[in-house]
Amino acid sequence: MGDMFRSEKMALVQLYVQPEAAYASIAELGEMGCVQFRDLNDQVNAFQRRYVSEVRRCDEMERRVRYIEGQLRKDDIKMPHLSAEQEPAAPNPREIIDLEAQLEKTENELHEMSSNSASLNANFRHMQELKSVLENTEGFFSSQEIMNLDSNRPMESDDPAALQSAAQRGQLSFVAGVIKLERFFSFERMLWRISRGNIFLRRNDISGLCEDDEAGHPVLKTVFVAFFQGEQLKQRIKKVCVGYHAEVYPCPSSAAERADMIKDVNMRIEDLKMVINQSADHRNRVLSTAAKHLARWTIMVKKMKAIYHTLNYFNPDVTGKCLIGEGWVPVRDLPTVQQALARGAKISESSIPAFMNVISTNEQPPTFTRTNKFTSGFQNLIDSYGMASYREVNPALYTCITFPFLFAVMFGDMGHALVLIAFAAFLIIKERQLASIKEEIFTIFFGGRYIILLMGLFSLYTGLIYNDVFSKSINIFGSGWQNQYNTSTVIDHSTPYLTMRPKISNFKTYPVGVDPIWQLADNKIIFLNTFKMKLSIIFGVFHMIFGVCMSVVNFIHYKKYASIILEFVPQVLFLLLLFGYMVFMMFFKWATYNDNSTDQSLSPGCAPSILILFINMMLFGHQEPLDGCKEYMFEGQDMIQTVFVIVAVICIPWMLLGKPLYIKATRPKQLPAPNHAAAPSGGHGHGHGDNEPMSEVYIQQAIHTIEYVLSTISHTASYLRLWALSLAHAQLSEVLWNMVFSNGFGFSDYTGCIAVFIVFGAWSVLTVGILVLIEGLSAFLHTLRLHWVEFMSKFYEGAGYAFAPFSFKQVLEDGGEN
Repeated sequence: MGDMFRSEKMALVQLYVQPEAAYASIAELGEMGCVQFRDLNDQVNAFQRRYVSEVRRCDEMERRVRYIEGQLRKDDIKMPHLSAEQEPAAPNPREIIDLEAQLEKTENELHEMSSNSASLNANFRHMQELKSVLENTEGFFSSQEIMNLDSNRPMESDDPAALQSAAQRGQLSFVAGVIKLERFFSFERMLWRISRGNIFLRRNDISGLCEDDEAGHPVLKTVFVAFFQGEQLKQRIKKVCVGYHAEVYPCPSSAAERADMIKDVNMRIEDLKMVINQSADHRNRVLSTAAKHLARWTIMVKKMKAIYHTLNYFNPDVTGKCLIGEGWVPVRDLPTVQQALARGAKISESSIPAFMNVISTNEQPPTFTRTNKFTSGFQNLIDSYGMASYREVNPALYTCITFPFLFAVMFGDMGHALVLIAFAAFLIIKERQLASIKEEIFTIFFGGRYIILLMGLFSLYTGLIYNDVFSKSINIFGSGWQNQYNTSTVIDHSTPYLTMRPKISNFKTYPVGVDPIWQLADNKIIFLNTFKMKLSIIFGVFHMIFGVCMSVVNFIHYKKYASIILEFVPQVLFLLLLFGYMVFMMFFKWATYNDNSTDQSLSPGCAPSILILFINMMLFGHQEPLDGCKEYMFEGQDMIQTVFVIVAVICIPWMLLGKPLYIKATRPKQLPAPNHAAAPSGGHGHGHGDNEPMSEVYIQQAIHTIEYVLSTISHTASYLRLWALSLAHAQLSEVLWNMVFSNGFGFSDYTGCIAVFIVFGAWSVLTVGILVLIEGLSAFLHTLRLHWVEFMSKFYEGAGYAFAPFSFKQVLEDGGEN
C-alpha cells in the first residue's frame, strides 16, 4: 500500500546500445516492461527510418498469419490457448528467416488448396446441374410436341404432307440450361421480347437447394429449354443467357443419347466426390498442423514487429556504430534495466556492453503507480477522472476504504450484501478461468471484482447497523424496549396508537445497530430519516475535511509552504467554523437532550432544530423558544457563533488576496526571458509561473476562491444523497416484500407451499434485478461522484500523463497495434 501514497520517482535515461545487440536488448526490455521510450526521430518520415524494411517484413508475416487464421475460422478449427508460461520469447534474427519461410510455405499451400478446391467444387456443381438438365428435360422432346412447335397453325402430326411442309420451313433448334428461379420470370419475358413470341420456353424446377458460387449460399434453381428456329435467334438467346448468368449445357434430343450421357456424368460425379473428399482431408491436416503453431507464430510476429518499431525511436551516433535511445524509467527499476541490457549484449555476443546514463531534465515525468490485482480496480476509478500529476498524492489509497464505505451507507442491507459477496467471490475464485473472456460488459465487472467484494462486506456491516435484512430486522441481542401497557389497553380499538416513552419503556441500549422494535413502530420512517440524514452530513463533512487536509501533503512535497498559510488555513477554517460546527451541534444535541433529564430545558421536547440554529447563525437571527426551553444549547453559544461567522467571512478575502499579494511581493523586479521548458507545477494549488501576468494570477485566484466557497455549501448538501438513496433502497425492499413475497403466506393449506415457491421466484428475480443490479449501479455512480467532485476537488489536480512502458504484455493485449 505504501507504493500507492504517491506516484513513483521517475528518471530520464539514455541508452547506448550496439546495433548488433539492439534487437536482443529491446527484447529483454520488452519482457520487463519498465521503459517508456521517447521518439527521437519524430521529425523523420516513417518510410525513411532505419528499420522500415524490417517493419514491412513483419507486416507481411502478420498478413500471412491473419490469412491462416481466417482459413482456420472458415473451417471452424480452434486454436489452442497459450498460458503465460507457454508464451514464446521474441525470435532471434536466425529464427526469423525460418519463421518467414514456414509462414510463406503454409500460405502458398493453403492458397493452392483453396484454388484447387474452388475449381473442383465448380466442376462438381456443373456436373450436378448437367445431370439435372438431362433428367428434367425428359418430357420436353416428344416428336409430336416438337412438330407442333414449328407451325403457326394447328396440324396433325400423322399427316405426311404436314411433316414434309415443316421440314421445308426449317428444322427446330433448342437451348437447355439452368437459371436461378428468382430470375426465370424476367428471363422468360426478355426471350419473348427479343423473339417477338417465336420462342417456346419450358421449365422444370430442381428439387431442393443448389450451391451457387455467385450468391455464396444455397439457392433455388430451375431447368429450362428454349425451342426456336433460326441461327440468328440462337445467338440472341445465348447472349441473354450470359446476361442473366444462366448456365447453358449440351443436351441431346435423343433419349438414348441422354441415357448414355447421364451414365457418363454419374461416373464423373463419383470421381469428383472422391477427389474433393481427399482434398478436404489434406486441407484439414494442413490446417490442424498450422493451428498447433499459429498462436506461437502470432505472438512471435507481434513481439518482433514491436521491437523493430521501438528501434525506430533510436538515433545512430555520429560514427554510426552505436544506437542512442531515451526513455522514462522508474527509479526502482534502474537496476532491472541495466541487467536487461547486459543480458541482451550477452545473448547477441556483443563485444561492447550496452550502458545506461541518467540525465537531468525540466520536463514533467509520466505518472506511474505500482498496483496489484486488488488495488488496480480502485486506481482505475481515480485515473478515469484524471491522471495524477507527477508525485501528487494519490487518492486511490484512501478510496480503497472510503469508496466501499460510502457505497454501503446507501446500500445497507445484509441480504443484498450477501448477493454481492457471493458474486464477487465467484469472480475471484474462478478468476483464472474467467480472465480469458473478452466480452466488454463482463470485463468491466471482472476488473472490479475486489471492489464489488469490499462493497458487499461494507454493506454487510451497514446492514447490521441499520438492522435491515431484505427489509426485515433480526433480534440478536433482545430488544431494549418493554411494553408497559396492560392487555385491555393494547387490544382496545379506541386507542389505535400507543406511545412508548423512553424513560419508562426503554431499559437498555441495543448493543449493535438499530433496535428491532423499530420495525413495528409507526414512526419508524421519521426516526430513520432523521438518523440517516444526520449521518450523511457527518460523513460528508469529515470526508471533505480530510480532502482539504490532504492538500497540505502536496504543498509540503512541492515546497509551497506559503500555500499552507495562504490557502489551506483559510479553507479549513471556513469549513470547520461553519459545517464542522454544525456537526458538533449534532453530537452535542444527542449527548445533552434525553428523557431522563430532570431539567425541562434539556428534555427532548426542548431540543432545538440544528438547521434552524445554523440558519440563524448565518443570518445573525434569533427565534423565541417554547415555554421552559432555551434558544441555545449552552451558555455563550450566541457569542461563539457570531465569532465563527466573522472569522469564516474573513477567510474569504484571505483566500482571495493572500496568494496573489505574496506572489507580487516575492516576484523579482526584472522578469527573466520566458522559459519554454518550465518546471512542472504539480500538486493542488494551481502554481503560477514567474512570467505570468499578475492580472491572470488575480483572475485565477478569484475563480478558485469563488469555486471553493460555493462548493463547500453545495458539496455538503450533495452528501445528502447518502440519506436519500439509503431511504429509497430500504423502501423499495419493503415494497417488494409486502407486495410480492408476503402474498405467498396468505394460504392456509398445502397450496401455500406451491404459492411460496412461485412467489419466491418472482421476488428473487425482482430483488436481484432491481435492488441489487439497478440500485447497486445507482449507488456506485453516486459514490463515484462524491469522490470525484466532493472529495478529490479539495486537493487533486490530475494534470499528469500516464506512464506507458514498452511491454510485450501490453502489446499482445492491444493486438500488436503501434
